Amino acid sequence: MDALLTAMVSVFTPVNLCGLAAGTIAGILIGAMPGLSVNMGIALLFPMTFAFSGVGGILMLLGVYCGAIYGGSISAILLKTPGTPASAATTLDGYPMAVTLKQPGRALGLSTFASLSGGIFSSLCLIILSPQLAKLALQFSKAEYFALAIFGISIITSVSSGSVLKGLIGGILGLFIATIGVDALTGKLRFTGGSVYLMGGISFVPVLIGLFAFSQVLASIEDFYGKPYEKHNVSIKRVFPMVEDLKRVAVTIIRSACIGTFIGCVPGTGGDIASFISYDQAKRWSKYKENFGNGEPEGICAPEAGNNAVSGGAMIPMLTLGIPGDGATAIMMGAFMVQGLQPGPLLFTEHASSVYQIFIGLLLANVVMGIFGFSLIRLFVKVINVPKEILLSIVCVLTFVGSYSYNNSINDVFIMVFFGFLGYFLNKFQFSMSAIVIGIILGGMAETNFRGALIMSGGHMDIFIKSPICAAFLIISIFSLLSPLYIPLLKKLKRQS
Repeated sequence: MDALLTAMVSVFTPVNLCGLAAGTIAGILIGAMPGLSVNMGIALLFPMTFAFSGVGGILMLLGVYCGAIYGGSISAILLKTPGTPASAATTLDGYPMAVTLKQPGRALGLSTFASLSGGIFSSLCLIILSPQLAKLALQFSKAEYFALAIFGISIITSVSSGSVLKGLIGGILGLFIATIGVDALTGKLRFTGGSVYLMGGISFVPVLIGLFAFSQVLASIEDFYGKPYEKHNVSIKRVFPMVEDLKRVAVTIIRSACIGTFIGCVPGTGGDIASFISYDQAKRWSKYKENFGNGEPEGICAPEAGNNAVSGGAMIPMLTLGIPGDGATAIMMGAFMVQGLQPGPLLFTEHASSVYQIFIGLLLANVVMGIFGFSLIRLFVKVINVPKEILLSIVCVLTFVGSYSYNNSINDVFIMVFFGFLGYFLNKFQFSMSAIVIGIILGGMAETNFRGALIMSGGHMDIFIKSPICAAFLIISIFSLLSPLYIPLLKKLKRQS
């Protein structure tokens, strides 16, 4: 109880509330801009977390996370261009309602309400389920933690567009980056090339900004170069949903929130998967199947409740097991580690107050997102008219400033630019940046616990088989790595039968 009261006092300080609100607004703006993504927004604002004490910076990133997922629906509804991949399914009914039925305010209102409901539902699930799962994970030894890290690394195939080879290459690159610097156990230098800078390893923040932000700037410049500027005039009269609409979509929102939370808990999935599955199930169970695709309210609420519910679900494995649920939580996990908080079961015992602050912060971020969504929709709509030349220039400057401000080192800027160009070309070949980040984050955890387990067992490898939990994780990891190969085959056999 003392930890809970301390957390509430900390979260509701003016500085942390302002940071949370600013992060939420920034997230909505980033999500509403086509070409920018949730991951890019979190990576771009990552360096600003160092201006806060305690978990204040993490609260700001939670605001960005929640706001950006919701913000993607604004451009999806008004322009038929999803601001984030998670909002792709929203275009199917959101755009027809806004344009064909000429009810953009109604569409945005339904989207905001569904996003708020899905986010709050998943936050409550996080608060209820995380402590129970953490108690179970407290029984883990180094062998179990190694197997858990391998399982986390195995999800790289799921975040890599189904390509096992590309996922493995990205993960191996991340693992290699994680080994650069001084060996924590022996003190030997590894892959430093005689560089004093690399003795401390490659800084995580510049790599993050380069892979997710600067590479996206380069890609956006290529996409929008030479294209004429188009201004969109949108008139919005009403933003809060009518009672009739709320009654119509209530069951759909609850069902989609459950789907989104569950999918968020499964490492390697994400909001795009949750939104399409939620949309499919809404259409399957709806009384108005024939209206889907023509501006059906359930078709707007289902994907938005589903993709926003992923946020709380994805935080569950990240906080309790140290396994990121998606690319965004992989970056969030890096923020935790930079702030001296190691995600995992010990986080709940050693930093109970910080955990409660995160619980309260995520719940509050969704509430703030809903308040801003309903009150500032007319303002957020104007974001889609910002010329890309101005937008990309601002983002580009922020990438350089953020990289330099981390250590006040020009070397970090060079690292950011290098990984920015690397990310640009890897994106061209459809490699996943999330796979690289997961490799960097979990590589050290896997190596340390593997060597620690061998020391405990006197060098005997059977320690990883004797433990049922360890063996189970390793078996699941194999299935996870091979899932892109056998899942399409099972679907094909099912269609034939």
